[in-house]
Amino acid sequence: MEKKKGGFMQWLDERLAINALMKIMMTEYYIPKNINFLWSFGVLIMLVLVILIISGLFVLMYYKPDAKLAFDSVNKTIMMDVAYGWLFRHIHAVGASIMFLVLFVHMGRGIYYGSFKPPREIVWLTGYLLFILMAATAFTGYLLPWGQMSYWAAQTITTLFEKIPVIGPDLVIWIRGNYIVEDATLTRFFALHVVLLPLLLIVFTAIHLYAVRIVGSNNEDGIELTKEEKKTKGIPFWPVFMSKEFFVMSVFLLFFFYLVFFQYQFAMDPINFTPANYLQTPPHIYPEWYFLAFYEVLRGFFFSQNLGLIAFVLSMFIAMFLPWIDTSPIKSGNHRPLYKIAFWIFVADFIFLTILGKLPPTGLYGWLGLIGTLIFFAFFIALPIISRIEKKQLESGGNQ
Repeated sequence: MEKKKGGFMQWLDERLAINALMKIMMTEYYIPKNINFLWSFGVLIMLVLVILIISGLFVLMYYKPDAKLAFDSVNKTIMMDVAYGWLFRHIHAVGASIMFLVLFVHMGRGIYYGSFKPPREIVWLTGYLLFILMAATAFTGYLLPWGQMSYWAAQTITTLFEKIPVIGPDLVIWIRGNYIVEDATLTRFFALHVVLLPLLLIVFTAIHLYAVRIVGSNNEDGIELTKEEKKTKGIPFWPVFMSKEFFVMSVFLLFFFYLVFFQYQFAMDPINFTPANYLQTPPHIYPEWYFLAFYEVLRGFFFSQNLGLIAFVLSMFIAMFLPWIDTSPIKSGNHRPLYKIAFWIFVADFIFLTILGKLPPTGLYGWLGLIGTLIFFAFFIALPIISRIEKKQLESGGNQ
């Protein structure tokens, strides 16, 4: 008897194992029930990334990566001449800023609930590498409008590489392609922003999602569930959890497009609507808001540029090593009183540094920056001490 054909989907499944993939990634991947809305920010990151790629493609169609043409191609051609070009530029600019807001919340949730602890070290490492890649993507993209602030921000940040022993000065020239930020720098940053960095983002996103699927999501209590418990105490990612995600995404998109249409100026510095001029330095140079805290750490050691550079590099990468800095067996911050206090002081300090980063580093602001920088690193120094205290409390409790 001839076997009845199952149509195109069966034909495709026999060749690509689509049903097995759906089970692993969606229908048989269980999410703990004891989580809150903060676990939705991972999906929001994916949503914003898609928005950035699509809007970036439309902007790319009219952008000219040439020092003589870049500014007008953005501020005249895209903003004035192309139908709805202004909309796609607003979406891309606001999307870049909102991406970091979502990233900071997502990473903050991971730090508070111990999502970096075993067995999720690879999840944390790949996620943090995605943050670094996104920072590099934003930095290279910030230069592309060729405005006054973006030009001098690139000039200032690339100058930092001069402090690297032996190879520093030559490395700066190699990065810029010139002795100053010029046309060669623009084309290099354009290539990185449009081709290499997005490809790396896609690759590491896939690795990150795969790592999450292997070990599963963390929960508010930080209690690991067995494979059997996940089915009884969890909910399937598809369609149950995603139905909630769709609601969160809908609310988020309302907020996002409100910013795009009515409050876009927060993502587009007025100074950047002035063409880049390498002969005229702005009175006060600062990066976009999402880099301000790290920038303030750089300026915090105002009495030593070398110390400032070391502190800046440490501030960007130290959180990557949290799985080995915080060794407490307790995962969730809900059950760690000392850790909870340290965490919220760290969050307040990060906001404080962000505010200071846009102010001139003179007088009182300079000393406040130093204090804020020391508090920033005090959090990471305190973690091994807190871990040791919590281990002793558990041991003494177990012996009683």
